[in-house]
Parts: sequence; C-alpha cells; structure tokens
Amino acid sequence: MGRRNAGGSGASTAAVFGEVLRHFREAAGLTQEGLAARIPCDRSHIARVEAGTRVPQDTFAKTCDELLGTGGVLARLWGRIDWYPEVEHPDWFQRRADMDAEAVALREYQERVMPGLLQTEEYARALFSRVASGPKLEERVRARLSRQQRFLVGSGPSYIVVLDESCLRNVVGSPEVMQEQCAHLLDLGRRPNIRVQVAPASFPELLRPNVSMSLIELPSRERWVYSESADRGHFNRDPAAYARHSHTYDVLRADVLSARQTFALIGDTMEGYGQHGQARTQRVDLGQEQLQRRERRQLRGNRPRFPRRRPGPGQQAP
Repeated sequence: MGRRNAGGSGASTAAVFGEVLRHFREAAGLTQEGLAARIPCDRSHIARVEAGTRVPQDTFAKTCDELLGTGGVLARLWGRIDWYPEVEHPDWFQRRADMDAEAVALREYQERVMPGLLQTEEYARALFSRVASGPKLEERVRARLSRQQRFLVGSGPSYIVVLDESCLRNVVGSPEVMQEQCAHLLDLGRRPNIRVQVAPASFPELLRPNVSMSLIELPSRERWVYSESADRGHFNRDPAAYARHSHTYDVLRADVLSARQTFALIGDTMEGYGQHGQARTQRVDLGQEQLQRRERRQLRGNRPRFPRRRPGPGQQAP
C-alpha cells in the first residue's frame, strides 16, 4: 500500500490532525463533551484523537467538518496522512497483509471472531490481550488496524462478508466492547463497497465452509483462497479449488439473512449487550450498597458499650 505522506511519522501526523481538530472545536466554542454529544461518541474518543493516540475513521473527520464548519479541512487532512507508516505483521501473516494492500475484491466467511478488517480498536485490543501485553500488544493492534484503511474509503475495494452468528455471540472483552463492535458493523454495512450478512444459528440446513476463509482477487487477475490454522496462513491458487470454494460461498450468501435482516439482527444484539451492561452496572451498584450496609453494621457492632445506670428502688429515672 503506497504511503500518502512520505517523510512524516505516524505519531507526528496524527498529532497534527489532533491539533487541527482541537483548533476548530475551540473556535466553535465546544468542549470535548459537547462535540462528542453531537457526533455522537464518547468524550474519551475525542480526547485521544486530539492527543494523537487514536486513529479516527474518515466518517469521523467528515462529521467533524460538518459540525464545526471547517469547509472539509479535516477530511482532506485525513486523506493525506499515512496513519500507519511503521507497522509490522507477524511473519506468517505478512503475505496476506500484502494481498489486502492491493486486492480489488475480497469475499470472506468468518466464524467465532470478527474478521480483522471489521474489528474496532477495542475489540482487537481485547482479542490480542489474550496472547500479548505492553508494547507488543499495541504493535499487534496497530498492525491489525492498518489493514483496514483502504477498505474504509468510498472508493475502496469490494468487500463482502458472511459472518456466522457465533461472531456476534462470542463475547470478546466485555459487553461494552461488543456493543461498540455491533455499532461499528452497522456503520460499515452502510458503506457502498462493504456488505455484511449473517448466517444465523437457527438455519442448520446452511452449507457452511468447514473453516473461516477468504476469496481474494488481485489486480493481476490472480485469485487466491486463504484460510488459517492456529499459527499460520494457507494459500491456494489452484483455479479448480477457487471455483469450488467460490460456488460454496455464493450459495451460502444466497441462503443467509439479507442485508436488511442482518441489520435488524445486529441491532437487536447490540441492544442486548447494552442492557447486559446496564444490568451489570446495577448489580455492581447494589453490591456496593450492600457492602456499605454491612460495613455500617460492623461499625455499629464494634462500638464500645457502656453500662446504663438503672434507677434503684424508690428512685425515679431522670
């Protein structure tokens, strides 16, 4: 993937974007909370973008342009920044990452976890935290997100995904992370070059592939079938194998939920994660209240007891 900003570091250019955003936000008389409420998003997201520590999507830049009346400055700046100039992929995955950087069309079937090209930053971080920590974890997250950029622009390559419903039900990180991930899927599904459909668990008759797989078309007209095992990628360019898997994929896509039905299912799932998070917060609050009550009872129980003077015979109590 060609660099849009040769000669600059990702850290410095991200910081420049953040400074420009802060300038226009303050000129509009908005706090970070105020801008976040209008987008809408979390205030922490605005803070991290302005600090140059979070990579925004192009839709974020365009929305800020509209809200702050910049005349399109942020969107143009976003398009000129090389957000990931120094990322490294695991050796076994580098070949696939190189293909993503030039693919003209990509079709995927995914089980259990979201495809890397659809993951939010927090989802990717939660996923990689199972196997890495510290700088290594952040390096893996940056590498994962770097693959997404060319698919997130309006002129990006065609990207069609069939998700097994297990991708929605398998909780990665927390209900809050999954709620954000579902919202991200709904946003991506509205883009002209991206289609997301779900193969529901209630359709046992579906002929699903045996493993998660990708069908990749390159500018050279090469066509590859890609799948993964625990620690390596598997590539197959045999035309007969590609034709066979392509047919299986097309039949599956025709039989799964439509895009509209998929949106409804993802929306319901997102709402469920939101309710789960609220219920958990209420349980935590209730637990803290009960703990405080126990502590108050213990304090009362530990107070020193002084004998009360009782009136003797023929005396009246004061």
